[in-house]
Amino acid sequence: MPDTDPRELTAEIMKDTRIATLTYVDGEGRLVSTPMGTQDFEDPGTVWFITELDTDKVAAIRQRPEVNVAYASDKGWVSLSGRAVVNTDDAKLEELWDPSVSAWMKGDAKDPNNGLLEITAETAEYWESPGKAALLVQLVKGLASKDKAADEDDDSSGVVQL
Repeated sequence: MPDTDPRELTAEIMKDTRIATLTYVDGEGRLVSTPMGTQDFEDPGTVWFITELDTDKVAAIRQRPEVNVAYASDKGWVSLSGRAVVNTDDAKLEELWDPSVSAWMKGDAKDPNNGLLEITAETAEYWESPGKAALLVQLVKGLASKDKAADEDDDSSGVVQL
């Protein structure tokens, strides 16, 4: 995808990833990562997650809203850096709720303990995957010779301001 716009590439990788990794800072100042299913994003700059509101995660995010959300798929990797806001918009929660959410959450969209995390990203760093075959060739090349595998200085990675 050499001609793909970086913002479009970022969105493609995110759409191709079922479960993202949300990293936040807990009450003790430690980094904590948790798997989250992305419910929606119209643009890579805003991501929505459904969550229970009475969790340590939500309490920590309310204190320190700076977060990272990582995506990984066969197309590549994305690391979003931004801020999270706890959102209790009932209409938005109802809009995003689907049957798969019920497998992970207690109650339904009307449960007062269910809400949203709205992530507003400032930047997205991305790495485009060269494909499984090309990746394997690069790995073998890096292991079997003095030539290192392709590095991050080529045009398959970059930073997008969101």
